[in-house]
Amino acid sequence: MSKAKAAASAPMSLSSILTFACCYLPFSALNTSVAVQVPNYFARHIGLGLAVGGVFGLIRLIDIPLDPFLGLVMDRTRTPLGRYRPWMMLGAPVLMLAIYMMYEAPVGASRGYLLLWLLIMYLGMSLLLLAANAWAATLAVSYTHRSRIFGAMQGLGTLGAIAILVIPIITAAMHRTAAQGIQAVGWFLIVMAPLTIALVTLRTPEPLKKVEASRVRLSDYARLLARPNVLRLIAADFFIIMGPAWMSALYLFFFMDSRGFSLSAANGLLVIYIAAGLIGAPATAWLANRISKHRALAVTAVGYSLMLIVIFLSPKADFAIAAPAMFLAGALAAGSVVMIRSLTADIGDEIRLEQGQHQIGLLYALTSGTTKAAGALAVTLTFWVLSIVGYNPAEHATNGAAQIRGLELAYAIGPIVFVMIGGACFLGYKLSAERHAEIRRELDARDALYDESAIVESVSSAPGEVVVDRA
Repeated sequence: MSKAKAAASAPMSLSSILTFACCYLPFSALNTSVAVQVPNYFARHIGLGLAVGGVFGLIRLIDIPLDPFLGLVMDRTRTPLGRYRPWMMLGAPVLMLAIYMMYEAPVGASRGYLLLWLLIMYLGMSLLLLAANAWAATLAVSYTHRSRIFGAMQGLGTLGAIAILVIPIITAAMHRTAAQGIQAVGWFLIVMAPLTIALVTLRTPEPLKKVEASRVRLSDYARLLARPNVLRLIAADFFIIMGPAWMSALYLFFFMDSRGFSLSAANGLLVIYIAAGLIGAPATAWLANRISKHRALAVTAVGYSLMLIVIFLSPKADFAIAAPAMFLAGALAAGSVVMIRSLTADIGDEIRLEQGQHQIGLLYALTSGTTKAAGALAVTLTFWVLSIVGYNPAEHATNGAAQIRGLELAYAIGPIVFVMIGGACFLGYKLSAERHAEIRRELDARDALYDESAIVESVSSAPGEVVVDRA
């Protein structure tokens, strides 16, 4: 085996994994803020009320078809900088502009204003997330190594999510308003996005290969959707994401109006929930490498549902009881996401072996689309349910016992149902660690036949390092 090929197959060092995982810092932070803070901010402070739910639903009809197209184009991108690196670099300025316009929105802004800048923000998030996930799949090729790298990405991304939850707590202690706290979150995101993306793109090598350019074809998308494992994947991704997204959309309403927590205490519990991902992500990766990824996914789904029941039944305004349950729920939720992302890469290898095509970008585009659909639909449906039960989300509004009870039932039932369905999607799944090892051996044997002209110098900060693109 040549030195180049050995470099391609060698696992990344811990420092290299952590450097690359920084790309998840701005994404996880913004994703958490959009799920928890932005709907509440626009409903209460900006003054859109429950109309926010309709905007989030409409944006998905416009935005979701973009992800498969971006995935197709990324898979066929060939530049001196790499295949995915340029797309991640493009995502930074798009994201920064949209964040400024969203978090500095004027009071009384229209639904059209929210629709426009939410669309642009989701475009920036898509560029970042699709490029990061597909790039990670080319860096980690083994069944176990993928669990580690996606676990690191999820775990490190947790730090960004924690930061945006701590910021409103700090601003509240400084006697600033809740709206000013959210605006401070926006500025934090604007600064963090370019810094982390610059670190990743400058310090992480990306394998390159000379190949013939191929035309983007929508038939590639249709063929993927005909595969049973792909259907399992996108269904599981939708329902696994839908559960926590449903909970997030109702979180501040539930913990403040039903559980009796202050805004600072509610944010404190959410910090605990998110911080648990630092343990939950690597712990689930460890579990998956012992019982298989799809079984680990089922464990996280059941455990998450049980913790939601504990939270629902716990005494009101009792931080000491709520905190452990929130910690376990957050750890299990993070573990579920790690498993979905790692399973996606494994299924991508299966497709590449059988069809001879690199479609990992398109595959992640599918899961990105279902993830965003679940997140937006959760806001739309939860706000619709709140309107049915008569709950008023406006600042200083008074809700009666019936409205609070409706809020409680919506908060508890929705996430449990969705997450359990998501875990059940992989019943009967056959792509085990052993089968994936066979797939990798066949792919490696086929790759070994490539002409040495396919080996090119990697775009890397380390001069002279050469690797093979196994895509």
